[in-house]
Amino acid sequence: MQKSAVSRARKTFVVATVSVFALAVAGCSGNSSDSDIAPAAVSQEDLTQLPEANTFGTVTGAPADPQPNSGAAAGKVLHPNSDLVVYAAVGGKPIAKLPSIQMGSPTWVPVVGEQGEWAQILLPTRPNASAGWVHVPAGAAETAQDDYAVAVDRASFKLQILENGKSIGSWTIGTGKPEHPTPAGRAYIIASIEETKNTYSPIVLPLSYHSDSLETFGGGPGTVGLHTWPNDSFVGQPNSDGCIRVPREALDQLVKLPLGTIVNIT
Repeated sequence: MQKSAVSRARKTFVVATVSVFALAVAGCSGNSSDSDIAPAAVSQEDLTQLPEANTFGTVTGAPADPQPNSGAAAGKVLHPNSDLVVYAAVGGKPIAKLPSIQMGSPTWVPVVGEQGEWAQILLPTRPNASAGWVHVPAGAAETAQDDYAVAVDRASFKLQILENGKSIGSWTIGTGKPEHPTPAGRAYIIASIEETKNTYSPIVLPLSYHSDSLETFGGGPGTVGLHTWPNDSFVGQPNSDGCIRVPREALDQLVKLPLGTIVNIT
């Protein structure tokens, strides 16, 4: 069995309860009715039938990440206080529910767009690069500013941790084999798992992305993760089944990053 490692040291968030969001576009006053768009009504029965937006789920009809290749960047992250309905658009069709806990860790997702009391978030589901909108009036969720991001360059086998855009560490890594490549895009860290079943890494950091070539792996849904390896045979090599293998020193720093931290894979 695996258990959560969320009790391990992490960078401290300054967390605030979500109130009314301002429009993300600077210098644009926007439409005063934007914050008044009501979500479509969802009954308790309808809620139970919506797919769960977690690493085991697939969300059909989800919009795509509006900027999947925008690069690693710090930004706002969001934690639902309870299950939140995910919509295809502001005031649009319900497509999923975002749980407050997943894989034993609190759910934190990146916010990539805002409109009134609505936030556009990245989903940890299949297909990769799925997004959605959640309605977050006061008390529905918490937000925090995440100053960190991770950049992964598959061609050079390099991983960097960035703080406010500046590199604070760089390591040579291993990536997926040609037949099971590490998928590219704007992923993020969804959980921190203390590994007790396997011995290759003391901690595994699952990402929001999944293998494009494996529907399942090791009994799981083919989730791509960050982890170490028992020896250095992975360094500078494409020899995993899609996961990103990192030196122990890198993992020691990665586990300190907040959940929801962007991992931009190019």
